[in-house]
Amino acid sequence: MCIRAMNSTRFLFFSSFLILVACGDDDGGSYYPYPAVDAGARFDEPDDEPGDMYEYVGTNPFVMADSDPFSTFASDVDTASYDIFVRDIEDALLPDRDSVRLEEYVNFFPYDYEAPAPDAAVPFAIELAASDHVMGRDLVQMRVGIQAASPPEFRKLPTNLVFLVDVSGSMAAEDKLPLAQEVIRQSLSALEQNDTVSIVSYASDTRVRLEPTAAFDRDAILAAVDGLTAGGSTAGASGIALAYEQAEAGFLDGGFNHVVLCTDGDFNIGISDPDELVALIEEERRGGVTLTALGFGRGNLNDAMMERVSNAGNGFYSVITSAEHAGRYARDSLLHTVEVVARDLKIQVEFNPALVRAYRLLGFENRAIADDDFRNDVVDAGEIGSGHRVTALYELVLTGHEIPMPEGAPEPDLGEESELEADIDPADLAVVRVRWKDRDASEDDAAHEVVATLAPDAITETAGDDAAWAGAIAAFAEILKESPFADDADLDIIAPIVAAQASRDDDRGRFAPLFEAARVLLAR
Repeated sequence: MCIRAMNSTRFLFFSSFLILVACGDDDGGSYYPYPAVDAGARFDEPDDEPGDMYEYVGTNPFVMADSDPFSTFASDVDTASYDIFVRDIEDALLPDRDSVRLEEYVNFFPYDYEAPAPDAAVPFAIELAASDHVMGRDLVQMRVGIQAASPPEFRKLPTNLVFLVDVSGSMAAEDKLPLAQEVIRQSLSALEQNDTVSIVSYASDTRVRLEPTAAFDRDAILAAVDGLTAGGSTAGASGIALAYEQAEAGFLDGGFNHVVLCTDGDFNIGISDPDELVALIEEERRGGVTLTALGFGRGNLNDAMMERVSNAGNGFYSVITSAEHAGRYARDSLLHTVEVVARDLKIQVEFNPALVRAYRLLGFENRAIADDDFRNDVVDAGEIGSGHRVTALYELVLTGHEIPMPEGAPEPDLGEESELEADIDPADLAVVRVRWKDRDASEDDAAHEVVATLAPDAITETAGDDAAWAGAIAAFAEILKESPFADDADLDIIAPIVAAQASRDDDRGRFAPLFEAARVLLAR
């Protein structure tokens, strides 16, 4: 794992070399099987500031379809990478390159996919589309959209929430502990009277600030929240152990038992081995207690660890950037993570080498799964909740066309060796297979699988509004992450797409001024 501490001063020294990015467990959980591109090694001016820590996941190369027609990855609906973009642009800073996970930018926005009925046998729908490249390149852009079913009304389970709050000295800033307190306060409005809330704090020591307490006792809960103050060093691992004790004390059979970790991401005291910490969280997950990670502020954010622990806990990682965001998250997102409609969801796309010369998956670099593990149901993957969407984009070089080789880009890759045999109709451009487990399945239960196909005559000259937006956001994220496939000239193509769709929904409307601010910073 390549992790760097970065601060806001940005100096660029360009070089080109290949790295192999690995992630996951020793049991073959998931890893990145292709060389990733480090298009520009970045260094910071030495200073005494600790800096946020990010894992650079690289950029997917083009892969030759005749040697490796399979592309396999786990679903991802985290939003933290986009949250960091919002935080930084509002502070007149460009986000650190290493913080940009392209798929989280694309998947932050809603898309108008048709959803299945709430009682459908398959709890999600697959929508495939392809068009000439949104940025005008001699490529086809293919979109894989997955839309989870959503009940007519949110059905909340009995809830047992444990807030594990970092109160170390680094949390004293206004954009850290006060926002964590606001998340807890606002969450009370989403709870029913007999739901329970516990609060555990950790710094130099760990303390139970509130044992499992019924939500109707708002005065006791708010008094515990107001009593949180920041000071001392961090002992995150022991705090997590104590939080799980409270989760067990208030455990609800058939309910939502969930730990909410609120921290700036500093895990510098306690269990020093990240693998041991992840193993603890995975063990508790198997026992019915899940975990979400919420990051706050800048300066100590251990982004890579926050993402890893939330994945291990079958939760979702976000970074809270303002009081308004804290309230919106507590009301609209926190409890909605309970209604998982599909677990361990994996996506495998098989391309037809007779029609596709090469392909490139945009993003999902640290969500890659070995092709041979697609049907290995022990391998952990991503969860998808009620109403959630997953969008993945591919760039396709059709046979007879040249593979783009911009400066700094790698040679097309041969992909990974696999025992899988081609299983595609010669008339199809691509086959998409999605594999998942039922929401109540055990770790060892078998998964289900569904298939969708895309024909070459489905390629259109013009992308629809949603596909154009997704393509524009992907191109913008590539610029921010300094991908060798990025082109600053794309900003002039992205701008009218953003302007035309800014009124379509609140998220696109909020993005429009952030995009314009980013253009100014990029021009500097």
